[in-house]
Amino acid sequence: MKVLIVKTSSMGDVIHTFPAIEDAIRNRPDISFDWCVEEPFAGIVALHPAIGVIRKVAVRRWRKTLFYGGTWREMAGLRQALRASRYDLVIDAQGLLKSALVAIQAGAPIAGFGWASAREPSATLFYQRKYAVPRDLHAIERNRRLFGLALGYQPDLSTLGSGIVPPTGGLAGVEGKTAFLLHGTSRDDKKWPVEDWIETARRLADRHFTPVVTWSNEAEKKVAEAIAGAVPRTVLVAKSPLADVAAILGRSTLVIGADTGLAHLASAFGLPTVAIFLATEPGLTGPRGPFASTLLAPAGGKVTPAEVMAEAERLLALRSNAPA
Repeated sequence: MKVLIVKTSSMGDVIHTFPAIEDAIRNRPDISFDWCVEEPFAGIVALHPAIGVIRKVAVRRWRKTLFYGGTWREMAGLRQALRASRYDLVIDAQGLLKSALVAIQAGAPIAGFGWASAREPSATLFYQRKYAVPRDLHAIERNRRLFGLALGYQPDLSTLGSGIVPPTGGLAGVEGKTAFLLHGTSRDDKKWPVEDWIETARRLADRHFTPVVTWSNEAEKKVAEAIAGAVPRTVLVAKSPLADVAAILGRSTLVIGADTGLAHLASAFGLPTVAIFLATEPGLTGPRGPFASTLLAPAGGKVTPAEVMAEAERLLALRSNAPA
């Protein structure tokens, strides 16, 4: 059986689908999977060894260039490639109108969330198979239940694994314990103050960790340089491809991050991960993993470096005492 997964974005949403893949390959070894994803996240999908062909879409870019001939040629090429693959089933694990419109290009039966379960109920008008999955569950569990219903098995929700491993690479010339500080995030109200990142880096250095920071835009570069300037032990990684960052991240001893996709990736790698949520609720979409934890700022309050370090030490102790 040949199945196409449609989960185009964002990074966290993509990562939240990996445990469903693990369930499926355990219960249905007869199935092969391809995946349709936004082009920036293709490298994340490639981390899972069970995924065959990765079909790249560019819905965000296409919207901006809808009247260009090149855009229509790209969309036509995707449709042709999907039809030629002759999928037996498409699973739209996103439940949005945009993902449903991508899914129908394959010309195969589409399975997805039911009307009361989908994020955009209008997407279900394009599905041939619709499944009711409660909306008050974490996104990981919702995906696992959807895949089980669509493919005919009951997932074992007592276990959790992503099936991914870091790509090859890492930090050259750095020995000992490293702590990756993921200070960058998409919204200003999600950003932890730079002075708190500096204080955390100092505390880590005092505990013989090497703090690691990187950046993806000019604003993040200023923060990364401020941390590295205040704490000389810090390693500043220049703006790098996502695969290179993932390789460094995956070999870290500890990860401390804001509400960002890379924090989800760290937790999926099974790393001790402290996620700092300031303006959003982690509830149904926060990082999940055997050694992942979320610190939520109280109303009108803040998360302090001392609290972050205490939680980090708890997770590190938990990891060190876990069975091999």
